[in-house]
Amino acid sequence: MTVSSIPCCTSPDLIARLLRVSAILVLAAGFLLSGSVHAENIRIKSVALDAADEGYQFNADVEITLNPILERSLGKGIVLYFVSELTLLGPRWYWLDEKVARSKQREALSYYALTRQYRLSRGSLSQNFSTLKEALQVLGRLRNHPIVANSELNQNVEYIAELRVWLDLSRLPKPFQVEAISSKEWNLSSDTLQWSVKLPPQKTHHGTRP
Repeated sequence: MTVSSIPCCTSPDLIARLLRVSAILVLAAGFLLSGSVHAENIRIKSVALDAADEGYQFNADVEITLNPILERSLGKGIVLYFVSELTLLGPRWYWLDEKVARSKQREALSYYALTRQYRLSRGSLSQNFSTLKEALQVLGRLRNHPIVANSELNQNVEYIAELRVWLDLSRLPKPFQVEAISSKEWNLSSDTLQWSVKLPPQKTHHGTRP
């Protein structure tokens, strides 16, 4: 009787091939990770929540760096819109955390060739700068941004706060939106910073005596 043998799946050749594939996957993951790190050109350096005259507000310092493509587009008259969004999440035992408060602000960065000045605009307010560096420094100083609550906030509750800052591609001219979707050079965003926080005491208003 002839006994046929089946090659064992743990043969040295197969193990060597698996090791080579694993090494390739590890290298590929390393390249992807390094690419995502270098692609991040918005970095949140610090953030704090404070009590305001009415409700709460937050302050943050953000480092924003434009790559050469964004700088050239800005110099050609393309307005860049940056959004900062802070969200407070409250715990719910029966479902996902509830969004109890939010702050969302949008600022426009533009360049005027005639005056050779950069301009930051938020609503009807604007400020001019002689250099891009100065404009980006002020853009990254988020001050007194009001937080709008969806329901009453409790100082004894520990909330989850999330903050992200990004370039708003939806406000670009349509031809640039098409390019931006397919180009990582236009994907400018910070990581989402998440931390636990208890709200500070509200400011008290003392009445004046007649």
